[in-house]
Amino acid sequence: MPKLIEYEQVVEHMTALGMRSLYYNSGAFGPIDTSPMKFVGWIGPDDPSIRPEAMAAARRVPAPCELKLAELVGRAWREFFPGPAWIMPKSHWAYELDFGSKQWMPAALAQLGIDAANLAPRTNAPAIEFDLSEFTLFHQFVQTLLENLRGSDFALAFPDHPTLCTIHHHKQIWWVTTDARELEQLSSLF
Repeated sequence: MPKLIEYEQVVEHMTALGMRSLYYNSGAFGPIDTSPMKFVGWIGPDDPSIRPEAMAAARRVPAPCELKLAELVGRAWREFFPGPAWIMPKSHWAYELDFGSKQWMPAALAQLGIDAANLAPRTNAPAIEFDLSEFTLFHQFVQTLLENLRGSDFALAFPDHPTLCTIHHHKQIWWVTTDARELEQLSSLF
């Protein structure tokens, strides 16, 4: 079953990868050195809020986009990012389990064997760690996030790679990396 990685460990590990926390106690991280930063997005429905320069790096995914986006994320993990995968709120768990995703998140966590009551008081963002033997649970959780997020986003990180992913509440996946080879690999999935 997936396990929790305490927030202090997440910050320590992300810092060692050249990442910094973007918001206090959150799961939102970004490269310390942004000069080599590149991005690509995979988007479902039309979204007029996407800036033109970001739209130029976006690839459209047809319906049912939540399923197809989850499949693409899973494929990227298996093919390009060997090792564990971490999913965490870009806010913190107390927000998600009180305001952001209160109606459906406890059941989604229960399917992973994680007690929402343990996370509900945490005003930081411990990561849920998946290994490849838990691929089906990972895929289902990513799809559930894409289907249900309404006002908040989640982060996906690979502790052995300088690539980050945002699971966006507009049914989008946005990848950020400082590794040109990893960007090429992600772009090759289309």
